[in-house]
Amino acid sequence: MENNIFNIQNQEDFKQVALSVFKHQFKNNRVYRSFCDLLYIHPSDVTKVDEIPFLPIQFFKSREVLSSTKEIQETFTSSGTTGSLTSNHYVTDIKLYEASYLKGFAHFYGNIENYVVLALLPNYLERKGSSLVYMVNDLIKKSKNVESGFYLNNIEELAKKLTELDQKGQKVLLIGVSFALLDLVEMQQFYLKNTIIMETGGMKGRRKELVREELHEVLQNGFGVSKIHSEYGMTELLSQGYSNGNGIFDTPPWMQILTRDTEDALTIQQTGKTGGINVIDLANYNSCSFIATQDLGKVHQNGTFEIIGRFDNSDIRGCNLMVL
Repeated sequence: MENNIFNIQNQEDFKQVALSVFKHQFKNNRVYRSFCDLLYIHPSDVTKVDEIPFLPIQFFKSREVLSSTKEIQETFTSSGTTGSLTSNHYVTDIKLYEASYLKGFAHFYGNIENYVVLALLPNYLERKGSSLVYMVNDLIKKSKNVESGFYLNNIEELAKKLTELDQKGQKVLLIGVSFALLDLVEMQQFYLKNTIIMETGGMKGRRKELVREELHEVLQNGFGVSKIHSEYGMTELLSQGYSNGNGIFDTPPWMQILTRDTEDALTIQQTGKTGGINVIDLANYNSCSFIATQDLGKVHQNGTFEIIGRFDNSDIRGCNLMVL
């Protein structure tokens, strides 16, 4: 199945693999099967991707969402405020996650070995259980460059290294939470020509909230770059979407975004309308590939999408809380 997932060439391939994954998860995932049963939906009734039921993401907080009986190799946990329930994503095949983010990065940015990876994120040992930090930690290793590494409290050293590497013509990926990137440009003005700045969100508890356009404008001016890249991922997924500017995200071939009607969660909308974000992540083969998130967004005709906000009363969560 892994070969099928990562060799999708067109929409028909995606449809066939998605329907196959749905049948597998209906049969092997007790939580998802119960959910489908409550909706009176059976694989024999489903012939199109948008007919597949999407499991509400909240189930990852209260249930063991698994489609595999193999031993759990990693448990990824969401960030959360004290006393709040966190999501648990039980991963029985960590190699599938690694294949997903490595192939996904290569799809959009090329060979990771061409980059120095600098991370303004907590070190993996400081925040055990973060799928984002697991990915970035591995990207740092896979870059095979001694200059790659984590930075959080030593931004003076990071600023110096960033300038030196960029002036040498070295391709650099600087990935970080929003407030830390703002701290960096407030400390020093940069004029970078060979560096990708990628924000992963994150302001709550540290700074005043900024709309994306305002945040990106400040970062563009501070780093001296024409655009700010973004990463869209979450604990409950094993794949990521990326934006190379303007907040418009694209997905790798094994991941797709749909929107649901905000008044009728079972109705999938046409492209161009704002609704709840539903994610199909076929790399989630051993958990659940069809997830209804708490994000609000819009899908464009070409399959790209943008995030507009979140449903009211959603839990505060995300990578911004990893450093609190």
